[in-house]
Amino acid sequence: MELVAGCYEQVLLGFATRPGQSWTVVPDFTHHAHSASLSAVAVNNRFVVTGSRDETIQIYDMKKKIEHGALIQHNGTITCLEFYGTAHLLSGAEDGLICIWNTKRWECLKSIKAHKGHVTSLSIHPSGKLALSVGTDKTLRTWNLVEGRSAFIKNLKQNAHIIKWSPDGEKYVTVITNKVDIYRLDTASITGTITTEKRISSLRFITVSTKLRGVGKLTDLKYIKLITLAFLFSHSKDSILVIAGDDEMIRFYSCDSQKCLCEFKAHENRIKDIYSFEREGQHVIVTASSDGYIKMWNLDLDKIKDGPSLLCEVNTKARLTCLAVWLDRASEMKENTDKTATSSQETEDEKSSVTRIDKDFWTTKRVKIAKRKRKIIPEKQKLKAPVQKKKKKQNSSA
Repeated sequence: MELVAGCYEQVLLGFATRPGQSWTVVPDFTHHAHSASLSAVAVNNRFVVTGSRDETIQIYDMKKKIEHGALIQHNGTITCLEFYGTAHLLSGAEDGLICIWNTKRWECLKSIKAHKGHVTSLSIHPSGKLALSVGTDKTLRTWNLVEGRSAFIKNLKQNAHIIKWSPDGEKYVTVITNKVDIYRLDTASITGTITTEKRISSLRFITVSTKLRGVGKLTDLKYIKLITLAFLFSHSKDSILVIAGDDEMIRFYSCDSQKCLCEFKAHENRIKDIYSFEREGQHVIVTASSDGYIKMWNLDLDKIKDGPSLLCEVNTKARLTCLAVWLDRASEMKENTDKTATSSQETEDEKSSVTRIDKDFWTTKRVKIAKRKRKIIPEKQKLKAPVQKKKKKQNSSA
């Protein structure tokens, strides 16, 4: 497990994290790959990608711990990055473009003029067939990724700076300054609104994965009861939003009632980004703040009113801007969103009413047109060990 964070100092920081009874965080690498501050970071099971104000996307191979290359397609600050599975990456920037990348060959499959202004945020549906984006043109746009075209445009009263799907794909939220609007997919209408005192900088859905283990041979009645319980449980699993903003507090809200379930002081300064994942049934929340600290918290959903407990922390001594956690698949740790996306896809495949698409946008031959425009700069530079370690070695040799 690796904590990766970007900062104003143009550096990507990596910290090896060792779970256990007492969690530990050890500096692993620092890499100065950009010529401007980092603005976005995303991870999948192998790669970490970073976006910057220098208009480039840098790729890092975490398996080999080397810099893999750079993507040069945008003309403006990279504002958002998001992987879908292991094969595709979406990027958005201040040039108004959304680019779709194949991560096997790192080719630009499609470059879409998404917004008249900046693209401020994007989010991919768990099925991989839809995406949402918001921009500075006061619009919320729905994208058909199967055909690579715009599907719906909704006008907003103000510019939204965050958009995010719920892990089950049934809801999505937009953030406008200090207000979160919760939408239902089937009606495209607002079902609730959450308002905070300060501007919201980041939010995450907290989910619970369910597995029926050790139930033995099931009778029909017992099976029905278990499936019913699992169904009810799964439909309430994405009802918690973790919200952070321009203050020191982390707040947990119910999506259904929009009530604040818990709030606690996490840092000494404003919180820049939050990340969450599940490990062996344990819900972990990671926060990054302008005070330079990255903290990891354990959340017990049964005792959510008590707030999370601190697992570990590290002082980066940097002005942090973005955060992610790279999870090695071999360690059998999976993100909540990946788990739910898989289960959502399986459920969708089982529905007979869903029309199966033989050729989707990801593999269409039309990508050859956009392929000529993409530029990839290959690199094989190893990620450097942190400065602190070098000093220790010099002292020991002296």
